[in-house]
Amino acid sequence: MTLEPFDVLGHLRKRRSHPAASLAEPAPQGAALQTILEAASRVPDHGKLVPWRFILVRGDARDALGERLVKMLEARGESLDDTRREQEATRFSRAPLVVAVVSRAAVHPKIPVWEQQLCVGAVCMNLVHAAHASGYAAQWLTEWMAFDDEVGAVLGLSDAERVAGFVHIGTPTTVPAERARPDLDSLISEWTPQ
Repeated sequence: MTLEPFDVLGHLRKRRSHPAASLAEPAPQGAALQTILEAASRVPDHGKLVPWRFILVRGDARDALGERLVKMLEARGESLDDTRREQEATRFSRAPLVVAVVSRAAVHPKIPVWEQQLCVGAVCMNLVHAAHASGYAAQWLTEWMAFDDEVGAVLGLSDAERVAGFVHIGTPTTVPAERARPDLDSLISEWTPQ
């Protein structure tokens, strides 16, 4: 696949999340997916700890994972009407590919955990940008599943791992709506010596 030249600054200045439900087939696979994941992994990583890993959820596994969510919630005694049942069952099938970015940040003698977590956040954002640069679209979500230990166990996470984000990737079917952006002037200060 030949890519058009990509205007990085232009993309960053206009970046918008594409709602996962607006993403359709095809999703990247094979060499295209490998390239996107390699680009996502090009982040500052003090100590070369690689405090992240990827779990790909695609194909029939998306529906199977959604059904596990429904069963999990029912086992907890949650009352699921038809609307909520459908919502939970389709959490992972809204887009053709979901990449769970897993944080493996851990106590280290020289590199603080928070610095490792920032590194993992950079992986998530690079993943979104790399998907867009490759002609796809993406949305970085967490939702309740990212913070649920039972879901983590279903995904195969260790007790020390956490989901930093579920990045939904596919082909855009709509132009995402613009939203209000922060007033940049209110966010900038300049330090001067006292």
